[in-house]
Amino acid sequence: MNARVLVAKPGLDGHDRGAKIVARTLRDAGFEVIYTGIRQEPALIARMAAQEDVDIVGLSILSGAHIALTRSTVAALKEANVGHAKIIVGGTVPEADIAKLKELGAADVFPTGTRMEDLVSRCRALVEERNKPLNERRQGQRRNAAFPGAVRR
Repeated sequence: MNARVLVAKPGLDGHDRGAKIVARTLRDAGFEVIYTGIRQEPALIARMAAQEDVDIVGLSILSGAHIALTRSTVAALKEANVGHAKIIVGGTVPEADIAKLKELGAADVFPTGTRMEDLVSRCRALVEERNKPLNERRQGQRRNAAFPGAVRR
């Protein structure tokens, strides 16, 4: 797999064992992985994602600031024209916050204890989804005859 993943540790959290395990697991599964190291600012993460032309940006957050850091990183990625990259969030995330993170733009959330096999298969699915041609994505959707470009869902 030629997909590129940026694994980042935003904020002041200095615990990176989980992020390193994720990076190594994705690397062993065939992804090209770029690890930023600890204590990165969202703007720097966005610049690195743009420079490396990544498919996925993984945020590892254990500090409890996952909502604020995800919001800031999503905004920075859009500002850096990296809005096409899928964002995943992992770490100490209460189940009650998962919907909010997805609402902010996370494609998926992986709380502490997630099986690495599940992470790898979901990352593969995200890359495949991103790389599907538009026609394949629209396959099976009904077209509006009056407006050929419109699609009914």
